Amino acid sequence: MDYQVLLYYKYVPIEDPEAFKEEHRALCEEIGLMGRILVAEEGMNGTVSGTIEQTEKYMQVMHEDSRFADMPFKIEASEGHAFKKLKIKVKPEIVNLSLEEDLNPNEKTGKHLSPKEFYEAMQDEDVVILDARNNYEYDLGHFKNAIRPDIEAFRDLPKWVRENFSEYKDKKVLTYCTGGIRCEKFSGFLVEEGFKDVSQLEGGIISYGYDPEVKGRLWDGKMYVFDERISVPVNRTEEATVVGKCCHCGEAEERIVKCGNPECNVHLIMCEDCEHEHKRACSTECQEHPWNRYVKEHEQTTK
Repeated sequence: MDYQVLLYYKYVPIEDPEAFKEEHRALCEEIGLMGRILVAEEGMNGTVSGTIEQTEKYMQVMHEDSRFADMPFKIEASEGHAFKKLKIKVKPEIVNLSLEEDLNPNEKTGKHLSPKEFYEAMQDEDVVILDARNNYEYDLGHFKNAIRPDIEAFRDLPKWVRENFSEYKDKKVLTYCTGGIRCEKFSGFLVEEGFKDVSQLEGGIISYGYDPEVKGRLWDGKMYVFDERISVPVNRTEEATVVGKCCHCGEAEERIVKCGNPECNVHLIMCEDCEHEHKRACSTECQEHPWNRYVKEHEQTTK
């Protein structure tokens, strides 16, 4: 594979996010990268793709900037670009947790556990494992015995915790997410809420899957990713399983689509047969919606 996907983030003050965005866009365009990058006063969060030469150049330039000199990159091989274009946006946060009072992960966050430490901790009988991702991400794949938050967006997680998870404040809590960035702030939120023993998976699921010792053990299914690949394997042993199920027929499935109704747009695990039968919709209402994208793509009628 001649391409690479880079995932990275850094909580570090950026004085003028708008100016940084324009400078960074020029850099990425000059190198030839595609991807999605969020910039805020609290730092930056990005996923980009390019050839090996392009991505190596990008990492070199970023590490020459004193603000990002120690920023780790998670590197994945790819058959081509994982994105169709380059998008760089300025946001209030580099991950949207929408707390009443924002937290600085550099000042308050959960303990970081290496993949091996996390693997060992998961096997403790007195531990509680909490997935910090969205429901559709969990449904496609998750750690064994992890608790599934019933949320469609990360910003809904604090409310869900207060309503459904407070009973575990005296337990040892392990939390995890795709690349680690969501847990940096979320684990700090748990500490702030009074959870006494909170740990997070350093480097996220991606690092766990590539760790040469654990090799993704205790992970079931695949991992959802926010690019053209949609999902990637994590468990690189013979224990790998499929946990996703088609939302209509219930058969084992790992295809994720968005509801054909653009006003709904929820993520769905759906097999090809059911996609055709239900017009890529989650409900009859969405199937019959006049703007159904599946119908438009196949020049059908909604009835």
